[in-house]
Amino acid sequence: MRFPVVLFDFDGTVLDSGAIILASMRHATLTVLGRDFEDEVLMAAVGGAGLSEQMRLLDESRVDELVRVYRAHNEPLHSELVCCAGMEDALAQLKREGRRLGLVTAKRRVTVALAFEHVELEHLFDVVVGSDDTERHKPDPAPITHALELLGAPANDAVYVGDSPFDIRAAKAAGVHAVAVTWGGIHPRERLEGEGPDAVVDTAEELLAVL
Repeated sequence: MRFPVVLFDFDGTVLDSGAIILASMRHATLTVLGRDFEDEVLMAAVGGAGLSEQMRLLDESRVDELVRVYRAHNEPLHSELVCCAGMEDALAQLKREGRRLGLVTAKRRVTVALAFEHVELEHLFDVVVGSDDTERHKPDPAPITHALELLGAPANDAVYVGDSPFDIRAAKAAGVHAVAVTWGGIHPRERLEGEGPDAVVDTAEELLAVL
């Protein structure tokens, strides 16, 4: 097989979570700052550094309050989560083929666990790396490198699949194959293509074909 190890981003790649992220970003900024930002501004940094850094770009003086209000709004919405179209079947197929699967996400481990309570996919992943597992975060390669270390796998055996420009940059910096997916609805296709991924796919079926 081409890639014995397949690592995935979570939000917008495996989870169809873009709408609840946007709703919570808008709630937090309206509540704390009294401002209604454009969607593109609210979502520009999603998928990269952790939530605190995302909020720092909106108002560096109100980060803690923005994070607190965001989480209070966002965590109950996890009960509405579903998989991105075709991804549950795709993950199961890769597992049947004998691939080792990993999750490398900007979510905290506690929030990953909350998501897994509602979308039962945890059994498909051999390793999970959350934002609290490394000091540096995407687009730094550290989270992907850490996942490879946990799996005892070399970079040339692996591919990272994600929906954000930060995912692509992190994959390339880690020396793994970079596949961008367009179905997350968080970042536009042209922004993904601008990062020069090894492949861009529009469906789970296309993803399986390039892996």
